[in-house]
Amino acid sequence: MASPPPPDPSSRSSPRVRLVSARDQLANTPYAYAAVVAATAELVVTAGACPLDAAGRVVAPGDVIAQARQVMANLETALAAAGARLNDVVKTTVYVASSERRDLTAAWQVVSSALGSHAAPSTLLGVAVLGFPGQLVEVEAVAALGTAG
Repeated sequence: MASPPPPDPSSRSSPRVRLVSARDQLANTPYAYAAVVAATAELVVTAGACPLDAAGRVVAPGDVIAQARQVMANLETALAAAGARLNDVVKTTVYVASSERRDLTAAWQVVSSALGSHAAPSTLLGVAVLGFPGQLVEVEAVAALGTAG
């Protein structure tokens, strides 16, 4: 049996996280299907980041894109408080309160843009309702802290 090819260097976004793409089966998937975390890493598990401003109010009711931007800013703040950055993210779950694919796509484009080349494994879900009145978007994340090795 042939050994697997070495990891694609461009898939390494953090010394703690190695993203793995299943390129043979899913060549056009814009994100990794798996992430490997160094055994010495600590995990950061976030609550769902919500589209709230500093006063705790939902921003931009009815605007998926504006809410997704606020969610990602709030997620970055939460990760930073734990000593992590977006490129330390191992996995995200993106919730969009809509049954319209265009709304899910719009939210995903914001999340994907915020993650940049660090295309961590992610699940995108359309749901019936989220916790705050007027809330359309929420993102949970798991990130890895520590050094590889």
